Amino acid sequence: MKTLSTRELEPASVILDEEGHGPAYANWRPTSIVMTRTPLRVSFAGGGTDLPEFYEVEEGAVLSAAVDKYVYVTVKRHSDLFNEPIRLNYSRTEQVNTIAEIDNNIARECLKFLSIEPPIFISTVADMPASTGMGGSSSFAVGLLHALHAFRGERVTAGQLAEEACYIEMEVLKEPIGKQDQYAAAFGGLDLLRFGRGGRVTVEPQPVRNGSAAHLFSNIMMFWTGHQRPAASVLTEQRSNTSRNLDVLRHMRNDAYEFRALCSGHHIELEQVGEALHRGWVMKRGLASKITTSEIDRYYARALEAGAEGGKLCGAGGGGFLMFIVKPEKRERVRQALSDLPLVSLGYEVHGSRVLYPAG
Repeated sequence: MKTLSTRELEPASVILDEEGHGPAYANWRPTSIVMTRTPLRVSFAGGGTDLPEFYEVEEGAVLSAAVDKYVYVTVKRHSDLFNEPIRLNYSRTEQVNTIAEIDNNIARECLKFLSIEPPIFISTVADMPASTGMGGSSSFAVGLLHALHAFRGERVTAGQLAEEACYIEMEVLKEPIGKQDQYAAAFGGLDLLRFGRGGRVTVEPQPVRNGSAAHLFSNIMMFWTGHQRPAASVLTEQRSNTSRNLDVLRHMRNDAYEFRALCSGHHIELEQVGEALHRGWVMKRGLASKITTSEIDRYYARALEAGAEGGKLCGAGGGGFLMFIVKPEKRERVRQALSDLPLVSLGYEVHGSRVLYPAG
């Protein structure tokens, strides 16, 4: 069980050597094969305030939850019988001779960061498509780092995994993203994440009483729009607009605090949760030009007309999943209103990234 406490994680916890590599252990004992499972996430409020352009000005905050959809990563020593020393399986297969030749940016930089030497085999598969607003890229980064550490015989904390993933994505690869996805993937559960100057993160796990999380998720309906868009294509513009959107972002940050209060009692009022999601979505739509589309707006309006209490588009925007709060008696009407979109089941996940094999 995850301890209910407040934890502060310093970005300085990522220790690099003179060549920019991560931790090196003289006596690590590698294992032959490792598999990790790392959850995806949904954020309920505060998205956008985890970007450095905001949290370097004032505190950001996001309320997010890990969900029962995962990224699985397998790492093993590649056999010398194969022609190539490095093989990666994901949506494509890469067979290369050196780490520098790897096209997959995250895989390449994680291997370099932890000084992993070939031969090496890496395979990954996810429950959801990539670039759909569920934090999949960061879950992959966290899960791969976790697997590589375990492959080297090392136990690491959730905070270390999150900060290492942030370092790879934000500092090395210069992705225009924030820090919420890495922490949600590493820690799991329902968390208020606070972001301070210098990139300091405070993780506040939220108490879940009397099945309140299960109740909340049982009243979520999530629909797949069929459109994928990398977060960078939206977040680059959003980051450049931060100075003129500061007031809106402050309101969105404060909504994260208010949303936490809505979820902290013994009973969750679905109408209030739906209103909070809708309020956040209305504000988010104005942060950048590519966050929504006319098609997404039509789907959203149809769901509200059919009885949804409120909702949002998950992730940076432009595609992915539409999430709504819907009371049981309205579910069939909303389902019919969006009958041309696949409905995806969604549940709550209390755990963050875990090593499935070898069992610890």
